[in-house]
Amino acid sequence: MSKRDQEVTRLIIEIKAIHNKSRQSSGSRKITEVLKRTQVINHKRVERICKQEGIRSKLTKKYKATTNSNHTLPIAENLLNREFYSTKPNEKLVSDITYVWTSEGWLYVAAIMDLYGQKIVGLAMSDRMTKDLVIQALNNACGRYGTSPGCILHSDRGSQVRQEVA
Repeated sequence: MSKRDQEVTRLIIEIKAIHNKSRQSSGSRKITEVLKRTQVINHKRVERICKQEGIRSKLTKKYKATTNSNHTLPIAENLLNREFYSTKPNEKLVSDITYVWTSEGWLYVAAIMDLYGQKIVGLAMSDRMTKDLVIQALNNACGRYGTSPGCILHSDRGSQVRQEVA
């Protein structure tokens, strides 16, 4: 074996040892950082060796459930069915709620958007989260733009709003 082949073999052994010591969580960048403590080595060389030997980080992002679907509350039919386009104003509206940290505490914001032109038509803000926040935003939208028969209001059915808006 040539000197270079011997060095590559030694590196493969070291790389595999570092990878196994990290429970296969280290990729080529982290392995390079560890190797650089004792020798001069380029990350591209470590990447090439890792690729040749099939050494990869086996970390996966942990799943965190944010929606509780185990409830007995009524669920409205999905009339919008992911058709997020509209041919005329005031035909399809969507709503959502978010919250923002301010120097005075949490500020809760509900918005109503008309899918025709994708424009916010109703907005309501409060320092408290209430069911009426979306209704306030809807009243704001109806007061400014009126209503039309058959208009659909779609929300993500989040835990904040558990009532049907007529």
